[in-house]
Amino acid sequence: MKILVIIPAYNEAGNIERVVREVLALPYQVVVLVVNDGSSDNTAERALGAGARVVTLPFNLGIGGAVQTGYRYALDHDFDVAVQVDGDGQHDVSFLSALIEPFKAREADMVIGSRFLMPEGGFRSSFTRRIGISFLRVLIRALTNFPTSDPTAGFRACGRRLINVYAGYYPVDFPEPEAIVVACRLGARVKEVPVTMRARLSGKSSIGKLKSPYYMIKVTAAILLHMIKDRKVYGLWK
Repeated sequence: MKILVIIPAYNEAGNIERVVREVLALPYQVVVLVVNDGSSDNTAERALGAGARVVTLPFNLGIGGAVQTGYRYALDHDFDVAVQVDGDGQHDVSFLSALIEPFKAREADMVIGSRFLMPEGGFRSSFTRRIGISFLRVLIRALTNFPTSDPTAGFRACGRRLINVYAGYYPVDFPEPEAIVVACRLGARVKEVPVTMRARLSGKSSIGKLKSPYYMIKVTAAILLHMIKDRKVYGLWK
């Protein structure tokens, strides 16, 4: 399989080199693409120096625009699987094999790495965020019947059919829960596998305490809107 690892990065100069080197050190033939989302630091230079391919956006589009850029690259270059990895170093990429195996067996269209399926250990985010995650679990299951345990997880992989969809349509703001709903509405086979996470070593999250209420309201409204959208807006599902 041709595997692309998409790493969206905004001002991640303190983390990106380590993340890229960790991925390239794995026993897999993968291409690492860092989507430099209009960073004001030297994220792009550090990513290139570590061995990644880099696409630099002219200004900050946000996580959705950066990830969609990666999916467009995956589509244009005929990749079989696209894996999303955050640029802050929180994802333990040694679990990459767990995300890829279901595609080898043709069992899934999307595989999500869930930190909550691991019995113990690893970083699981703050108490406040876990409350929000629990709410999104209930909401997504009620609307789609998919029992997600980690709807905000950014460590995930998609096969060709969803690459085709997400290259043309991808949620813009805080897209992870919405992307699951889109996949479920299209009838995609979504699977979760256990992974561990780590606390970021430098920098700060884009979702601070002040943004958390906005995040929950926005994501809830967006998910509800997805349930009444015509599935044709998501593009060709084949």
